[in-house]
Amino acid sequence: MNLPADRHLSYTRRLLGTVTARMALGYGLLTIGTLALISMVFYFGTVGVLSRGIDAKLRTVSNHLMAESASGGWEGLRQQIQELLTDGIDTDSEVYLVEAANGTRILGNLYDWPRATTPLNRLVTRVVTRAGHRSVSRLLARRLPDGALLVVGRDLQDIRDIEELVWSALGTGGAFAVQLAIGGAFLFRRQVERRVWVIRQTAKQIEAGDLSKRIPVPEPEDEFSRLSHDINDMLDRIQHLMDGVTHVSDAIAHDLRTPLGRVRGRLDDALRRGRSPAQLADAARSAITSIDELIMVFDKLLRIAEAESGTRRQSFAPVALGPLITDIVELYDAVAETKGITLTADIDAAPTALGDRDLLAGALANLIDNALKYAGDGATVRLTTIGDQDQVSILVRDDGPGIPAGKHQAVLERFYRLDESRHAPGNGLGLSLVAAVASLHRGSLTLEDACPGLLARLVLPRSPEESFQTIS
Repeated sequence: MNLPADRHLSYTRRLLGTVTARMALGYGLLTIGTLALISMVFYFGTVGVLSRGIDAKLRTVSNHLMAESASGGWEGLRQQIQELLTDGIDTDSEVYLVEAANGTRILGNLYDWPRATTPLNRLVTRVVTRAGHRSVSRLLARRLPDGALLVVGRDLQDIRDIEELVWSALGTGGAFAVQLAIGGAFLFRRQVERRVWVIRQTAKQIEAGDLSKRIPVPEPEDEFSRLSHDINDMLDRIQHLMDGVTHVSDAIAHDLRTPLGRVRGRLDDALRRGRSPAQLADAARSAITSIDELIMVFDKLLRIAEAESGTRRQSFAPVALGPLITDIVELYDAVAETKGITLTADIDAAPTALGDRDLLAGALANLIDNALKYAGDGATVRLTTIGDQDQVSILVRDDGPGIPAGKHQAVLERFYRLDESRHAPGNGLGLSLVAAVASLHRGSLTLEDACPGLLARLVLPRSPEESFQTIS
């Protein structure tokens, strides 16, 4: 027997446990509270003002009659009350009574009233008999100097009619407003839940493994549209990283399997043929060299992963690029001289970028090493910087054979190598690392045709402190 009640209670708890339901309930309560406040203000601004006006008029009339009694005596008071009852102004609602000190009625239109419960000198509301009919009136009773009683009042029937009209209007409007509030709350809840439902459905599809799904972005732009944009951008980034992981896994399976097999083959060959100790030592040294090369590959992969994860961004600081470029160029001067390559640097002013000095140094070293490796003997490699108010560009230009235009984006992928460069030492990770470092610094790496040769453009945002100084 209690099952339906339990189900109802469980449904109510689930309903109130949602943010949309609580927001809709809050919206409805706020609307009803606002309506109640407006109704109170309207009521006291109409009926309240009229009531205060009646009280003020009764005090004024009572004071006037008291003064008339003091100056003109009974005759003047009688004449004044008679004029008030016959002047045609509010004669259907005015209440007057004068009684002698012994309770004898002298004049007025008030015949029956609760004398015992009506205090003196205070405005009260009582049921009385005025001009032969019962009415609810506002009364002010006061003693005259000779002990007589003066009662001034006003019939409140017209005020009661206005009050009923006001309450009727407020009740009708309030009922309509409550219905609108309830309907608006349910509409609000429905709209929010519909938008959230779309996000949840997309999340479930992605959870099931379909990383290509994206949240529809409705128009016009609002908070949910911006949230959908942000989530879609995050999903694009996640898919990019997943594709990168897949690509790295495939590349490791294909590109690293061969050198590992070669190392194993050398060691196996050295053990099976009864080589001399010197030959075994040579085989071990060769294996160690190959393993060191593999360790370097994995180290670069870890550095790329670290750059793409963004964990190093917390340690960013202003980096003076001028001294950094000079140090890297001096480091590679000997290598360039050995190959007969002219290596120069042209630094524009003193550019400063916000970033990680070690990562930027590694990126520049990879760009220079790549240029020296593929430009060819006798070539020229030139480093220049171009800065503006918001960013600084580091250009590494060579006049070697360059890269075909259709391969500029492909060589930025991990382990990708051109067919004509596979005989040269390397693993296809250098430019990938530079691209990852550029992305970490909110910058970019682009490759362009230098006609002849290749132009690598590393763009980095300027340091905020330097930008501020430039503006000021």
